[in-house]
Amino acid sequence: MEKIKILVVDDESRMRKLVRDFLVREGYEVLEAGDGEEALDIFYREKDIALLILDVMMPRCNGFEVCREIRSGSKVPIIMLTAKGEESDELNGFELGVDEYISKPFSPKILMARVGAILRRSGRQQEENEILSKGGIVIDKTAHLVTVDGTAVELSYKEFELLAYFLENEGIALSREKILNHVWNYDYFGDARTIDTHVKKLRAKIGEKGTYIKTEWGMGYKFECPDGSAGRYC
Repeated sequence: MEKIKILVVDDESRMRKLVRDFLVREGYEVLEAGDGEEALDIFYREKDIALLILDVMMPRCNGFEVCREIRSGSKVPIIMLTAKGEESDELNGFELGVDEYISKPFSPKILMARVGAILRRSGRQQEENEILSKGGIVIDKTAHLVTVDGTAVELSYKEFELLAYFLENEGIALSREKILNHVWNYDYFGDARTIDTHVKKLRAKIGEKGTYIKTEWGMGYKFECPDGSAGRYC
């Protein structure tokens, strides 16, 4: 199957690399431009670009100008990035037809979630629902939904990622550092004990299933779920 093509436009090479690496990891094909004029050249040359991730402040044609030009003849989805947090910039972007507006610094994982959501809405994302199911806990990663014994449970983004990571690694002892690196990745540079706080909240939200998240003293946590039979696990 042909890969979905995304154009990343930013005059900072480090930012382009960060976004590109996450997109490539998710299976997308990535094109890059360092300024607005180069972005327009690529956009008109490549006829099958599914999404633009577009910085606002750039030389030789800023993000707003690029967006205005593209919107004159195309409805391709656009995510706009900016170092500014001013409401006027966001309103300007939405008036020009921007689909999402994300302020720097941002979470790469949140950006990937937004990319997936926009592509699904536009009908370009081709993926099967990824379902995780253990001991009455069901996680639909595509729809970002969790149910416990058939009842929907409202989780924060990090709680959702944490629960999914536990189910994906059932029976494996996970250190706090490993959990932090996987779930928080570039987003957090602080005390690994933040894991304990999130685990406490997650246990409370999933009720009796919270006992499936076992504490590994001096290390971290392990997910195990008994299936109701003595000595057996699901």
